[in-house]
Amino acid sequence: MSFYPPIGFLFKVSIKGVDDAEADFQEVSGLSMTLETLALKEGGQNRFVHQLPVRTTSDKLVLKRGLKLSSGLTKWCREAIEEFSFSPKTMTISLLDPGIEDALSTPLVTWEVTHAYPVKWSLSSFNAMNNDLAIETVEIQYRFFTKVFPE
Repeated sequence: MSFYPPIGFLFKVSIKGVDDAEADFQEVSGLSMTLETLALKEGGQNRFVHQLPVRTTSDKLVLKRGLKLSSGLTKWCREAIEEFSFSPKTMTISLLDPGIEDALSTPLVTWEVTHAYPVKWSLSSFNAMNNDLAIETVEIQYRFFTKVFPE
C-alpha cells in the first residue's frame, strides 16, 4: 500500500564512488530546477514583454547529518574544497515507500543527480546551554537531475 501524498521522512541518498555516504542523512533540500528567461521588448508592442526560455539552472543540494569524524563523504569534500581536486559523482536520491515491508530497498521515486561535487562544508554551532547534536552540512553543486523511477 503506497501513501498519497508520499511522506518525506523516509529517504535514502547514495553517492556513487563515495564509501559510507548512503542513507544516513537527516535532511536533503535543494532538489530544484529553474528555467531562466530573457525579456525581449518588441517594437510597437507596449502591452507585454516576451519572455523567451534561455537555460535551466539548479540550486545547490544541501545534505545534513550527524557529524562523522571520518567518512568517505568528508574525504570527498576535503579533496574538492581544500585540495581543489574535483571528482564529480553521480548521486541518487530515493523517496522510499513505507507501505512496503522492505522499504529501504523499495524506492517510490528516485532522482539521479548528474555531475555533483561539493562546494561547501560546514558544522553547526557549539552551545554549552543546549544538548543538540553536532550536525555537518554539505552543499553540492550539480548540472541537472532526472527522475528515473518509476517510469
